[in-house]
Amino acid sequence: MDTKLLDILACPLCKGPLRVADDKSELICKVDALAFPVRDGIPVMLEGEARTLDVDERLDK
Repeated sequence: MDTKLLDILACPLCKGPLRVADDKSELICKVDALAFPVRDGIPVMLEGEARTLDVDERLDK
């Protein structure tokens, strides 16, 4: 994922920062505990497409 794109992307719900998952398949918002998928290099920033983080992922830094 392009770092410039990541700099301007924000969580669509809380407008907070996102981080890239280790496997680069998701953008994670810790505040809302959601993971937005990245498909073919394109982030899908729809709440309905996001998955909820489990407890271990929420506590993980």
